[in-house]
Order: sequence, then C-alpha cells, then structure tokens
Amino acid sequence: MSERSSPETSRSKTPPQEQIHSFWDKYITKSPGKVTTIFPPSLYSSLLPRPSTLTKNDNTATTTTTNFGSSYAAAADACRAKIARIVRDCHRTNSKFTDPDFDLRGNQWDCLLGLNWRSPPTKGNPAAVESALGTLETMQVFDGTDCLQLTVPMLRKIMGRKVLDEREQERSDNLEYDPDPKAVHRVGWIFEDPRFEVEGFSSSDIMQGSNSMDCWWLSAVATICHRRELMDRICVARDEECGVYGFVFYRDGGWVYTVVDDHLCLTNGDYEGGGHDPSNAIVKKWRKDKQTGSQALYFAACREENETWLPLLEKAYAKVHGDYHAIWGGWVGEGVEDLTGGVNSELALEDVLSKENLWKELVNENGNFVFGLDILDRNGSDKNGLANAHAYSLLAAREEVGEDGKTVRLVKIRNPWGERGGDGMGEWTGPWSDGSKEWTPFWLTKLDYRFEDDGVFWMTYNDMLHTFTNLYRTRLFDDQWAVAQEWTNINVAWVSGYLQRKFVIEVKTATTAVFVLQQLDTRYFNGLEGEYSFLLHFILQKQGAEPGDYLCRVRPQAENFFRANRSINCEIDLEPGIYEVLPKITAERDTSKPPVENIVKFSARRRPEKLRQVGLSFDLAHAKAFKEGEKEGDGWETEQEDEGEEKASVTEAGEETPEGSDEAQAAVGNGEGQQDAQRAEGNGDESDDDEDDEDQPSPWNAVAVIGLRVYSQDPELAIKLASPRNDEEAASVVRGT
Repeated sequence: MSERSSPETSRSKTPPQEQIHSFWDKYITKSPGKVTTIFPPSLYSSLLPRPSTLTKNDNTATTTTTNFGSSYAAAADACRAKIARIVRDCHRTNSKFTDPDFDLRGNQWDCLLGLNWRSPPTKGNPAAVESALGTLETMQVFDGTDCLQLTVPMLRKIMGRKVLDEREQERSDNLEYDPDPKAVHRVGWIFEDPRFEVEGFSSSDIMQGSNSMDCWWLSAVATICHRRELMDRICVARDEECGVYGFVFYRDGGWVYTVVDDHLCLTNGDYEGGGHDPSNAIVKKWRKDKQTGSQALYFAACREENETWLPLLEKAYAKVHGDYHAIWGGWVGEGVEDLTGGVNSELALEDVLSKENLWKELVNENGNFVFGLDILDRNGSDKNGLANAHAYSLLAAREEVGEDGKTVRLVKIRNPWGERGGDGMGEWTGPWSDGSKEWTPFWLTKLDYRFEDDGVFWMTYNDMLHTFTNLYRTRLFDDQWAVAQEWTNINVAWVSGYLQRKFVIEVKTATTAVFVLQQLDTRYFNGLEGEYSFLLHFILQKQGAEPGDYLCRVRPQAENFFRANRSINCEIDLEPGIYEVLPKITAERDTSKPPVENIVKFSARRRPEKLRQVGLSFDLAHAKAFKEGEKEGDGWETEQEDEGEEKASVTEAGEETPEGSDEAQAAVGNGEGQQDAQRAEGNGDESDDDEDDEDQPSPWNAVAVIGLRVYSQDPELAIKLASPRNDEEAASVVRGT
C-alpha cells in the first residue's frame, strides 16, 4: 500500500530541524527595537533632563538616593508657583482661569475621549448630508431599493486612501465608555454656595458618577481621605475666586503636578424649551432642578450639595492621564500609589498564611499602611449584597469587647457608589450589616455608628476574608525615607528567563528596604501602548550568590496580563553589603492592537491635537531609558542627572538610565552561528518552505522599559546597572533560580 502525503510534507525539501530554525529566523526580528519617540526630540528638548557624556558599557555610573519628602516638596512648590502666576494674570485681565491644555468647554472631546476612540460626534448639516448622498449616488453605490451597498474596497475608493481596520479604530474595550455630558459650566454657576471642602475630607463624601468604571480610583480616594495629612499633600494650592486648582500625583517613580480650571460637566443641558416666559421663571426652575448642586454633575460628586473637592480632584487625575477615558478601569492599589507615592502589594485573601499577622497590619496603629479590597468572582455572582467585579475601601479595623465579654474583630468598609443601587445592591447584608440583630444600642454607641444609605458597612474579619478576593496593601513613606532609582530598556525574548542585565545595589547602613521593579505606566499614553503587554518578575540576592540562593523571589500574583501588573515589590531588612536584582520579563502580544506607527500616522490626520498631547507624554516617559543621541541596540549607554522640569501636566523626576540590551535572542536556538552552519548543510532550496505572507506572523519584537526603585532609610544607598560584558553574555539567561 502506498503512503499518502499531505501537500505540506510533499513539497518540503529541507530537514525538519532546518524548518524550525527557518521559522524562528522569520518570527524573531534580527533588529529588536520599539518606537521610542513620537516627535523629533528637538521639539521638546527643553523639557528633558540634560544628558551627560555617552560611555560604552560603562558599569561604574551609579544612582544615589534623594529624600522622599524633598522630591515631593519640589513638585508642590512648583505647583504653588504656577498657581500664583495664574492668579496674578487673572487679576490683570479681570478674567477667571481657563485651562488651555484641558478645556472642557472649548475642546470637550479631547478631554473625554482617548486617542483611539472613534471620531467625536458632530451636529448634522442637512445641506452637507444631501451633498454627500448625491456624491454616493453618482458613484453608483446604491442598489435598486435606494439602500447603501458599501464594501471595504468601495469605502477605500471613496476616501482615496487605505482605511484602518475597524479593530484599529475602535477597540472593543471602549464600547461601554460613551460619555454624553449635556453642558459645561463653572463651579460658581453650578453651586449656590460652593466650598472646596465642608467639614474636611471624608469617605462618606464620595458619590460615583457616570464614569462607572473609575470605581477603583474612587475606592482609592475613599481609602485615604479620612487622613487629612494625605489629602493635604494632594490638593496643594487653589484660588477659588479665579477658578484655579493645583494637585500633585506620583507617576513612574517621580512626583508630577497639574493645574485645572473649575469647568465641570453636567448631566442635563441648558434649557431649550420655547413658550412665553416673561419672568424667566421656567428657565430658573430648570436650572434649579436640573443644573444646581452636586446632583447635577455628570462625573463624580460630593454628597454635600455645595462641596467641590472630589469632582475637581477627579478632573485633575483625568487631565494628568490625558482624558477621562484614561481612568476607565483599574486597580485600587495603583490608585493609592498615584495619590500617595506609596508602594502597593496585592494579596489573594485565600492565600493568607497568618491571619493573625494580617490582622495586626490592618489595625495599623502607626498609620504606615492603607488598604483596599475587591471582589472578582469567576462565576460572576454577587455576594450578600456586594457587587462582583467591583472595588471597595477598607476604612478601619477594630478589636472590641462586647457586653458578653467576648472579643469581636470587625472591619469597616465602603462601596464607592455611596448608596444602594435600585436593586438594593451595594452594601453587605450579612452579620453586622445595617439593621442586623448584632447591632445593639451598646455596639452602636461603642462604634459611633448610624444606619445610613451611604455605602458604609461593618462585617467581621473572617467574613471579609471569605467574601472578598484581593487585599491591596499600600505602604506609605515620609521624610525618614530616601529613594534611589534606575531605568533601562530590555528586549524581551519569546522564551524568557532571569536576565544577565541586572541592578547592583550597595547598602551602607542596615535598613528596611522596599524594592520595586516597575514598567512605564501606559495609562499616561493610552492608545500608544502598542501590541505588547509585560509581566515582571525579579530575584534579590547577595552579589555572587549561587543560583537558587536568593533573599526574595517576586512574581505577579497570577500569570495574568489582565491583572494589575504595573509593578511588583519586596520588603526586606538588609545588612550593609552588595546586592543584585535580576529581572525576568514575560511578554504577550495582542495582534488586534495596531502598531504605534500606524496609530501615529492615522491620528496625525484624524485627531492631531490629541496626538500632540498623548505623544508628548509618551516621549517624556520613554526618555527615562532611551536617550537622545543613542542608537537603539548599539550598546551605548548614558547616565543622566536628575533635573526637574516644570510643565502644567508633566513634571518628570528620577534618574535616567542607559539603553541597548541584547536579550531578544535569549533561549531561542543556540546562536546565529550554529543556525547558519545547519543551513549550509541543507540543499539550499528555501523557496519551497516559504509560506504566504498573510500566514507568516510578523517578527516578534517586544521591548519593555523597566525601572528599579529602592526605598530605604540609608541615605547613601546606591544603584548601578550592570550590563553584559559581551554579546554572548547578553544573549544568555540565568537558570536554576
């Protein structure tokens, strides 16, 4: 019986191993790299830190520490100075401040929509529509029933250029975000007696608005707003008469500030009804009922009708990230980091090793931590009145003795909705819920608690452990802490391991240290993040340690690219000595996302102003690891001095680090030389193995920008980046760890 061969095997004339090598040859780029600048650097060179002399493979340059409090003070002082200049100019012109960089009234859609969002809506012009329909008719794109008969090729013919695939114009994750505010007015117009704060900041102030997917950020705010000293560090300056407010946030290892005006979005538009109204009574009633007070706001609002701090803070947070869409979806812990400069750790509650030790942290007697929670049930079910896929704030942990002499451990939690939903969901309905039998007059007095529809509830510690999915623990820092950081870029191999490019840390004084390995926060340049997502890992070891003899091994809570993955960290007590951090990065590619270069070309025509905003943020972020004057992959490195620059929404801080890593070929094959030798032994007929271009994947080309931050109480702690000594070492990974 003769054998039957498939077309694929019958036409192949090269050995199987050679086919494998050929595949990897095509799949992994020989020139790894990424888009590092959207605009020519000369356009914004004055905003970048001053570069120092380039040195090749220089392993001697070190980064020393800066005081955590001093770096914050520099940003806050710059913010106050800008507010003072704006106020002076407002009085000179007798006009309230309007923010040219985030103008909700004059350029609303760039403030609401991300770079890749569909074109902003426009009001129809009947004459223009009639003309357009006539054009389509003459081009014979209508069928016999006067219905449009359009195909993609026809659309391309009509538009005279290639149309981006629909997936590239409107990402599916945008579909639920469809902002539709009907009016924009100033604080003084909306509120009868506006006040920035009424009786201080409180979690009970917070009411979620129409951007339902920023619950993570509102939970972060609720987590810290009962601590006045933390809120005062965020809202650093304002002039309510001139309508200007200044805020400070933490971004990519440095403090940034931003300034906003007092224009806010409203749910209802201005009155447009007709009829005889000589006293203007109808208009006044409309404004009173529909456009007055906190309840009239489209986005987040304070419960108190005349309090304004929350919508202005939300606006500033949206501006510093580019737009309101940029803060759609996130994680509580990352929000707390941005607001405080702290370091967040995520803990799956079912993985808790010592419930007693965790309780001691939650009690938090010295105030070094703040906490958040979430529920992520894979079955999609709600739990005793609490919504699934939702974030919550942990406000307090109390251990109290009851009337019967028994000790009870209770936690106080808040839902950022600020009230129950129409279906009654929003607050806990189990033991210790509002109105439950556990609440005797004794307990109501002891915990100073009242039943209200405000999103706040109590539950036992054990119920918390079994109801919620994750705990977000953020360590806070003060002037007693110093921070050092170093940034670089890594070409991420398709098969990954711990890299030879490593961070070397010298500790001079015994200290508690917090090591944070992070990637750039793509939320700041949403739409230009590209096709690749990254997960970070690292090991901390003594210099020269044997493989596997590490002090910390840190990895994501789950190998999941949809979880919080901006940074990972390790807290440990260290003695004086030399230590090493070896990073490991895994990458995932989403081919439905358009490459950055495609987005730039398309957006330059479609939304040029938005591209200018997001592109500049992209460039300033990547300047941490890619320097002007360097060629990507040439092995040249530079050390740059930390030099803060002032701009309304961008203030970069931190040390700048070298470029030029060659790990892209790590763990794939045995090197170019061996592959070439095997090809030489073949028959040289490679054309038969070539596949159609559409079936051949584009080359793997993942490049990550990462940085290491170390918080410690050692003012002399120093970091340097140890680069591979040669190409062979650069292409290897560390095994057995």
